[in-house]
Amino acid sequence: MSVQVTDISKSFGSYRALRRVSLVVPTGQLVALLGPSGSGKTTLLRIIAGLEQPDDGSGAIRFHGEDVTRDPLDRRRVGFVFQHYALFRHMTVFENVAFGLRVRPRETRPTRAQIRDRVRHLLALVQLEGLADRFPHQLSGGQRQRIALARALAVEPRVLLLDEPFGALDAKVRQELRRWLRRLHDELHVTSLFVTHDQEEALDVADTVVVMDKGGIEQVGSPAEVFHAPANAFVMDFLGQVNRLRGRVLRGHVDFLGITLPAPQHALAGPSPATVFVRPHELRLSPAANGRPGFPARITRVHAAGPLARVMLQAAGDTPLQADIGLDELAALDTRIGSEVFVTPCDIRVFLDAPGPP
Repeated sequence: MSVQVTDISKSFGSYRALRRVSLVVPTGQLVALLGPSGSGKTTLLRIIAGLEQPDDGSGAIRFHGEDVTRDPLDRRRVGFVFQHYALFRHMTVFENVAFGLRVRPRETRPTRAQIRDRVRHLLALVQLEGLADRFPHQLSGGQRQRIALARALAVEPRVLLLDEPFGALDAKVRQELRRWLRRLHDELHVTSLFVTHDQEEALDVADTVVVMDKGGIEQVGSPAEVFHAPANAFVMDFLGQVNRLRGRVLRGHVDFLGITLPAPQHALAGPSPATVFVRPHELRLSPAANGRPGFPARITRVHAAGPLARVMLQAAGDTPLQADIGLDELAALDTRIGSEVFVTPCDIRVFLDAPGPP
């Protein structure tokens, strides 16, 4: 079941939450709507679900070519999973999962035997078949979220929508559940969209990442595409750790921190201020100059508890930097606070600064 969003806008009073957003989700994909708070991702999800309506005269929502823009939630056949589970506390796990089936109109309602079989199948699918008689307060957060997902799947939704599904869980449980969700999606192939502000979560789970900001879409692509080929400075800055440096571009080269490196994407640019981005793992540290373009910096802190060492640095002009290096590379350095190292950027991204108002 494909989902097509065309020119959707949404305002709440004077606040514009969405600005003519268009998006196509192919059948069977797992898509992450990723962005900071206030970017419009949850509003877009709720409009796709039918929980919110777009502005009058604004665009269309289509499921597999069928216009559902003005259809209510119950006619769209979507499954919706909330961040805080929204389980019925007075109902058992079994009854929570069965709820959507029991409230169907009589002519489409399954028999009691069919409901029982469907719920048992779903509890086995989410690996909680032994908990049917328990109540929500007797479950862990991760178990409650899986029950919420089973309840959403019970109605055999055409589209599955998840709003920050793991936001209320601790880091380790989040990691386990998002990998479980990926495996479950690979088994079911239900077209799914989930909202998150967690970059690692989106890059780890999704087939496609939709990066949003200020009510619009900044980039759509695979996790590798948005991470390694960001469309603009916002996407580069938002996805993962990154160092931001001030620079200046002139005819295909950029000057920053006393060095000059190629910037071929700006071959036609005249003298222009620019921002240079370099990720921590793209910096190499050595005890002294090594013949490659680089600059000196002082060590201000070292954190070596993990597979990579995180080295905090200060370059010219009190410019802070972070370098993530291997432990063998760290062993070759003088790691005392204040000691000097030589920093070599292996890869950079350069974006011209937007012109200011006239």
